[in-house]
Amino acid sequence: MTLLQAIFLGILQGATEFIPVSSSGHLVLVPWLLGWPEPGLAFDAIVHWGTVLAVLAVFWRDLYRLLQAGLESLRTRSLADPDARIAWWIVIGTIPAVVIGYLFQDFFETLFGTPAAAAGFLLVTGLILSLSERLGRQTHEAEEMSWRDALLVGLAQAAAIAPGISRSGATIAAGLLRGVKRAAAARFSFLLVVPAILGAGVLSLLDLAGEGALATDWPLLASGFVAAAVSGYLCIRFLLSYLRRGRLYGFAVYVWLLGGASLIVALVQRWG
Repeated sequence: MTLLQAIFLGILQGATEFIPVSSSGHLVLVPWLLGWPEPGLAFDAIVHWGTVLAVLAVFWRDLYRLLQAGLESLRTRSLADPDARIAWWIVIGTIPAVVIGYLFQDFFETLFGTPAAAAGFLLVTGLILSLSERLGRQTHEAEEMSWRDALLVGLAQAAAIAPGISRSGATIAAGLLRGVKRAAAARFSFLLVVPAILGAGVLSLLDLAGEGALATDWPLLASGFVAAAVSGYLCIRFLLSYLRRGRLYGFAVYVWLLGGASLIVALVQRWG
């Protein structure tokens, strides 16, 4: 992988992690369609950490307040504070991805090596986005969510381990289907990504440090990290503003087009 490819894929990761079009699907399909080498586990882990940095840059005040409220709720044994509830809903929403990711790790790794699967899951993402817009009632804010709402959003995040299922798209859609307003669902989705990616990233980096990959590839990894952080920050700002009035249908059309075109290419390569 060249330096320009690393920067491009870092920008792509940062943008598509938050715009509901599946970052994992793009990191599988774009190098495959362009004939580039696969980025590899080290690059994937590092650029995901870049997106976490973007979330921290935008929401650090919110995260600090939620951490304080969550710790205070342990002392008082009360969830009367709305911030405490959101803090614990983030914990609950993180559990499904941890459990499912651990139990089915080998299965998901196989999917990452199958571009046709990623393309098919993009079509599923488009269906999820369009149905959530049509069926979501959007009657309440994130502070009014229940633990059941958080668990459903967490299950959506777990499903998005599969490449092509958009993490932000699935979690925002789950929030909409539970009656959460669009912008509030997006904010909860962005906060929910922090513990999931941090946990997975730590485990990946420990494995990679033992293999020596971090030392040999650091210029490419650093470039991808910075590119992902910058593009992620800009896309969070964009999406929060857009979702106050915009809808998800345009993103659904995009993933249908990309997924359909990629499936056609896969079929042509297989049968051509």
